[in-house]
Amino acid sequence: MRRKARRRWSDIERELRAQHGPLLAGIDEVGRGPLAGPVVACAVIMPAGERAIPGVADSKQLDSADRERLAPRIRERALGVGLGAASVRIIERLNIYHATVLAMRRALAQLPLEPHHVVVDGNPVRTLGVPHSAVVGGDARCYTVACASIVAKVTRDRLMRALGLRYPAYRWVQNVGYATEAHIGGLERAGPTPHHRRTFFRVAQTTLVLSELAAQNCDVDHKVI
Repeated sequence: MRRKARRRWSDIERELRAQHGPLLAGIDEVGRGPLAGPVVACAVIMPAGERAIPGVADSKQLDSADRERLAPRIRERALGVGLGAASVRIIERLNIYHATVLAMRRALAQLPLEPHHVVVDGNPVRTLGVPHSAVVGGDARCYTVACASIVAKVTRDRLMRALGLRYPAYRWVQNVGYATEAHIGGLERAGPTPHHRRTFFRVAQTTLVLSELAAQNCDVDHKVI
């Protein structure tokens, strides 16, 4: 994978710090789309007076080895890291959007210090409960959000790989719960586990799901559908 250029603090973040104060929390989530597992959010406050960590970028643009290398460096340098999750049970009860917001609120609540302002990836979140600025493509445009995206992705991937050892039929060690051919095949052979999001699919229609999603994309387990 081609290396990204050294990331610097964005003009967006500089302006937000000038307006609100130096403690800027970036927040991002991982796991809206998989067929199994929780959604995980991370909030990170990076020190304003220090240079950005080389190599930090949107987690989707990094390979697994780079994310695993960068996550501990982010944790070591951060002034605060908060993690929050919403389980499959909550996703089924609330829907994925509201479960994602809950995970984000939990992540913010776990920060060891209160940020002066919060920046989120995407659109404004009316029920987030704190003043914030929304930046479309924020995980690619804002250093703090990129840091949060990396820690959230590494955390969720490790959880799903651990679950994959208990449920090998679905190949979660490779696909971390996303809709790969191997995952769909496991569902067809073994049926769903308690960690599957049943509202995301109909088990009796997995063949239809397979054909409908085949035109889609991604590169998890080489055949994400």
